[in-house]
Amino acid sequence: RMDQALLLVRNELPAQGLRLAALSSACHQCLYQFLVFVPPSNGSLRKPGTAAVMVDTQHPLTLSLNSSVGDRELCKIQYHFGEFGNYSLVVKTLSASAKTVSCDLVINEGPINSYLPILFAFLVYMGILAILIVGRLFMKIDPVRNWVYKKLNPRETDRLINSELGSPNTTDSLSSDPTPRLWSTASRQRLRSLDTFRGLSLVIMVFVNYGGGKYWFFKHESWNGKLHFPSALFSRFVFIMGTSISLSLSSTLRWGSSKRKVFGKILWRSFLLILLGIIVVNPNYCLGPLSWDNLRIPGVLQRLGFTYLVVAALELLFTRVGAESGTLETTCPALQDILPYWPQWIFILMLEVIWLCLTFLLPVPGCPRGYLGPGGIGDFGSYPNCTGGAAGYIDRLLLGEKHIYQHPSSSVIYQTTMPYDPEGILGTINTIFMAFLGLQAGKIILSYKDQHKQIMSRFFIWSIVMGIISAILTKCSKEEGFIPINKNLWSISYVTTTSCFAFILLLLIYYLVDVKRLWSGAPFFYPGMNSILVYTGHEVFENYFPFKWKMQDSQSHAEHLTQNLTATTLWVIISYLLYRKRIFWKI
Repeated sequence: RMDQALLLVRNELPAQGLRLAALSSACHQCLYQFLVFVPPSNGSLRKPGTAAVMVDTQHPLTLSLNSSVGDRELCKIQYHFGEFGNYSLVVKTLSASAKTVSCDLVINEGPINSYLPILFAFLVYMGILAILIVGRLFMKIDPVRNWVYKKLNPRETDRLINSELGSPNTTDSLSSDPTPRLWSTASRQRLRSLDTFRGLSLVIMVFVNYGGGKYWFFKHESWNGKLHFPSALFSRFVFIMGTSISLSLSSTLRWGSSKRKVFGKILWRSFLLILLGIIVVNPNYCLGPLSWDNLRIPGVLQRLGFTYLVVAALELLFTRVGAESGTLETTCPALQDILPYWPQWIFILMLEVIWLCLTFLLPVPGCPRGYLGPGGIGDFGSYPNCTGGAAGYIDRLLLGEKHIYQHPSSSVIYQTTMPYDPEGILGTINTIFMAFLGLQAGKIILSYKDQHKQIMSRFFIWSIVMGIISAILTKCSKEEGFIPINKNLWSISYVTTTSCFAFILLLLIYYLVDVKRLWSGAPFFYPGMNSILVYTGHEVFENYFPFKWKMQDSQSHAEHLTQNLTATTLWVIISYLLYRKRIFWKI
């Protein structure tokens, strides 16, 4: 199967059987897991004892061979097996008189290169991009442009070329109008970089949710550890939601809407997001018709809805007239995007104190206080039912085991048996903090309006600050920090680390799209304009053609990657067509 290799163990020792166990390098402080017993060789027939076993190829393994007589360790081998490879482990004595045992690993059949489909897909998409760029350059040639104008509607074609597929630096805009048509007054009211940022995160999220070609590195980290790209996607989506809250509320209040009316809209939108998450996008549908017996209460949209409610209400309650435009006088102009909002910061800090107290001080039955581990075989199997510590305990206590996620990412490597929900109650506190940091990015854009250098420098400073905090909390290590980076727990170090990269990414996209206008944001801009529709749609229609079809070889990365990329591309095309028709699903 995918991510597996075949290992044939040959035991030439005449009087003792062998016990083979393995330990994955990705499993922190784990127990060795028994794989297979290899019988002793038949000395009279000179026939070695043999046993075959499948071994994992995702991470390097440490193999331990122990004698069945006295449980003595004979040898230990560290090796990273290749996918679909065929290996032999030959165990024998070096000589008849000596008791020294040798363990030789032999490659019978080499593994395949499972990464070639990724390279091929990359070249295909780069080829499509090159064709679009060449087509854009040809459209700058007057005879070609005139021929296209004769075949198509001139006004519509010009809008398509200049506004959606290319750079604003067209011949017409440079020669006749100092302000490119793409950046008219109407379009400047909405920053394309925000929709591009949201769309980029969403497109990759869709690809990962569809399977990511069944590659292990497109899956979430089992527990603590470095940020795989998928592990930061949801946090970036939360971050840019906070940024959008700041800009949209500022615009709405400037148009004269009352705070009471705006708060009513906030409540309604939050309710719809939570309702969509519970009823429409619910992974427990795979267990049969939706019923209260197995209804998963937490979820992505549920957490987005509640986070939106808290952060938007916080911004609405404490917003001050003139603060967002920089006209409000402050004692320290360099902090004009922070000081006017000090009540919000106190509220957020209080939430973080609550998270710290519950995480590290709440007594959890059968678990050490402040436990942050995965349970299962982690921590040498000492706390098998303590998955998530206080976070898991609170969810199981308040929501019930049947109403949370049943198959957490820790179940694969750490073999956990307890249900655990990565979108649970306690982690929502830090999700609010993540959205608040995005809100801070929006305040920077409003406070330093049209001052591009100031905006980008503030983004960079915030990124550095968050990075320093992360380095302190984690001690720059995977497992040994005060609070390790953990997406399942939404630990505070996970928030500071992902926000560090979110500020940098927003800075780059803002520079390319809204400052230098070197990139229109396509194609990610279009899903970003219809994010709720794309996210909900990709979940609802996940198992329907043309987003999924029966594969000839379900153990082929190439087929899975083709299917997942096709489905993701289709949603980008759908969002583009909806954009052309000016159809946007807003709630």
